[in-house]
Amino acid sequence: MATPFLYYPLGNSRHLDPLFEAIGDAQFVLLGEASHGTHEYYTWRTAITKRLIEEKNFRFIGAEGDWPDCYKIHRFIKGYENSGTTIRDVLMGFRRWPTWMWANWEIAALAEWLQGYNQLKPEKNKIGFYGLDVYSLWESLNTIVDYLEQHDGVAIEAARKAFRCFERYYEKPQEYARATVLVSDNCRDEVVNMLRRLREKSELFENDAEAEFNMEQNALVAVNAEKYYRAMIRGGANSWNVRDQHMVETLDRLTKRHDNAKSVVWEHNTHVGDARYTDMKRDGMFNVGQLVRENYGRNNTFIVGFGSYSGSVIAGRSWNAPMQIMNVPEARKNSWETKLHKISPEDKLILSSDLEEDPETQKWIDHRAIGVVYHPEFEAYGNYVPSLIPERYDAFIFIDRTTALHPLHLRPDLKETPGLYPWNF
Repeated sequence: MATPFLYYPLGNSRHLDPLFEAIGDAQFVLLGEASHGTHEYYTWRTAITKRLIEEKNFRFIGAEGDWPDCYKIHRFIKGYENSGTTIRDVLMGFRRWPTWMWANWEIAALAEWLQGYNQLKPEKNKIGFYGLDVYSLWESLNTIVDYLEQHDGVAIEAARKAFRCFERYYEKPQEYARATVLVSDNCRDEVVNMLRRLREKSELFENDAEAEFNMEQNALVAVNAEKYYRAMIRGGANSWNVRDQHMVETLDRLTKRHDNAKSVVWEHNTHVGDARYTDMKRDGMFNVGQLVRENYGRNNTFIVGFGSYSGSVIAGRSWNAPMQIMNVPEARKNSWETKLHKISPEDKLILSSDLEEDPETQKWIDHRAIGVVYHPEFEAYGNYVPSLIPERYDAFIFIDRTTALHPLHLRPDLKETPGLYPWNF
């Protein structure tokens, strides 16, 4: 089938050259994914990220993951003392569902590459890996209490008070959220005071500036997580907005800490693809891609969406359910994915600047989105976000048939994506 717009076949990382030319000098490159359990999305994002680091001097990765867990990866790749003997040991410590998002062979291989890269660099030029998300309320509180018990007898009281306030809810945020609906009592003042006390006690960290930033970020997570869970139980767009606002605030803090350096963001398409060009806008929602474009300028932000026509994926049938390899059916008729499949059943790179001559791409079109909870048999009735593709993204990577991610306890298939990704196990 003929196509009125240009696309670039994808076979290996050198085929990404047109993408890197389009990225130019952008400070922020946001890399999406249409699911949280697809092997090819991780490997292509890795290929792009490695080239951004090597060729364009990008300094850190911000991921849709919990701050405390991702900070363990950060410490490992920087070679800090007591940061773990192997990356497998580090990733096996990831406990919060969905563990497969980060405890997988694809991330393990990337982390080992980053560790090797960092060994050759001075401290100021080493690459960092950070979690941007807001979910880790109890993990962040535990991290703060454990640190302050060893370093300060005064600031610890504010942290313990915040911890005790949440303790009665048995690490179940839904229980806390429901309780705040029934009564006005909540833990907001406790976590805000804890953050204030940590910012006053900078002398605690005078020999370890990274520890200071880590503790303050954990306190900020606690503040915004408390806000998020209260908003979540009330419904509406506010909880989504609290979460994405926190992720951008964290990205801002990291950018300042790294002297306004360039950064890569790894998140789902629904977070990085500009919400103004989806039906999210109608519901009063914004997202990371929109806020980064607004805060730093569209010319300084480059967004890459990802998608596929069919294949397999790792997901669960409900929250906290066992992970499964699930079939991803052929995309819905008249969707963006079906359009790309009909053009040709090959993997391809599309630049939004090349879509101007195709009137069909200037219209709203259904675009698939798969979450950590997935029901393939019902996909025809959901899982699609109406989007204006050339505005939502600056580029799009299409994998015609994808395969499931490899959770850490499974061995990787060395035959997949030959020549693109060097497995280290």
